[in-house]
Amino acid sequence: MDRRRFVGGLLAVGGLAVLPSGLLKAGQRGDGHSLSVPSEKLERLQRDPEFWRDLVDEEAWRILFQERTEPAFSSPLDQFYEDGTYVCAACHLPLFSSETKYDSGTGWPSFYDVIDGHVDTKPDFLLIFRRTEYHCIRCGGHQGHVFNDGPEPTGKRWCNNGLALRFVPAEESLPALRG
Repeated sequence: MDRRRFVGGLLAVGGLAVLPSGLLKAGQRGDGHSLSVPSEKLERLQRDPEFWRDLVDEEAWRILFQERTEPAFSSPLDQFYEDGTYVCAACHLPLFSSETKYDSGTGWPSFYDVIDGHVDTKPDFLLIFRRTEYHCIRCGGHQGHVFNDGPEPTGKRWCNNGLALRFVPAEESLPALRG
């Protein structure tokens, strides 16, 4: 049993059971890519985490499917500001437009908005206080946490692990969804 499950179990026993996840909606953006994905492609994939192990590197797999966090300031995507789309490193679902990226000063790639309907959220009590964790809606890969201290127009800071993302330049086609 890992530390996250142990702490989560203790909190559930203590009356702080995790609530069912809910979908956060956000405005859709465009930056040269057609970001709309047919709704049938957004169905949750029923894959064992081992399915993704050969599709992403080991550290990305730990972040995506064991809900780990990469060290702050370690991702080249943190200070990267080219035009394009950020997709889930596992299933390639578009999650963020470069139009919504900003420097939060936290050391992780941060965005003030997500692509509408492409992430799912759940409460996270790992650090004892409640945070909101978010995952790719298709593969369930852990991306990061969302906070209410971001810039306008949303006031949100979607704080993402860089290894959980793949950047696709605006002049390139988006990769096919996998899984």
